[in-house]
Amino acid sequence: MTRTNSDPEIIPLWPDGVPGALGNGPEDTPTLTTHIPPGARPRAGIIICPGGGYSHRADHEGAPVAEWLCGLGIAGFVLAYRVSPYRHPTPLQDAQRAVRLVRDQASDWGIDPGRVGILGFSAGGHCAAAAATIFDPGVPDAPDPVERQSSRPDTLIACYPVITFGEHGHQGSMHNLLADAQGNVDPELRTFMSLENRVTPQTPPTFLWHTAADPGVSVTNSLLFADALRRCGVPFALHVFPSGRHGLGLAAEHPTVRHWTEICAAWLRETGFA
Repeated sequence: MTRTNSDPEIIPLWPDGVPGALGNGPEDTPTLTTHIPPGARPRAGIIICPGGGYSHRADHEGAPVAEWLCGLGIAGFVLAYRVSPYRHPTPLQDAQRAVRLVRDQASDWGIDPGRVGILGFSAGGHCAAAAATIFDPGVPDAPDPVERQSSRPDTLIACYPVITFGEHGHQGSMHNLLADAQGNVDPELRTFMSLENRVTPQTPPTFLWHTAADPGVSVTNSLLFADALRRCGVPFALHVFPSGRHGLGLAAEHPTVRHWTEICAAWLRETGFA
């Protein structure tokens, strides 16, 4: 049956048991909520990682974004990835599994398995960028067919993302993702998960936006990632708006930043996603 964006469905990432689960409640059970538009198929699909400092997930950066994508003819999948008390690599593992799952179910959802992207806001942008820089081709003989799929997304959209855990990093996100029981962060892990260090020529084409005035996550995060993409020859677009608070989401009420959706839509069309 062809689903439409009027009947979203919640899909567990691991229906037969969640690896590393600390319990069996809702926050221990990562899911995808599907928003499938009507119309032409195969269509592109984009996984959405809401922000929240790796302590929660912001609702305004989830379903409304999926509905915007549906308006472009793109299927949106809102990822409920695990957050604190879960630590690295759990959120990344959830994002990788989401990419594999969309590819595995591509025919059922009318998705082109070669056009599966990922989008994230703030700490969700870190989760999305981690999936776009740390991936594998899948295990061909895995008993679980989902695990046979590649976890590499075909495009990345990072909105005021947390990227670095260096000088300009977001301390709360770093603590929630990387700190041990005593609150300490291993310096090597801190460097490894500063994602400007993970970019390679295999990183997918990337759209970045930020505001220069962001008081929560410094614009330097996006600048560092863009420079790493440039050095590796990865196609990218970077848009920095002069004003605007952190956490704007679709930014519908901001006179300038609200245009990010139009600019991004044009970029998605240019790259064959919309």
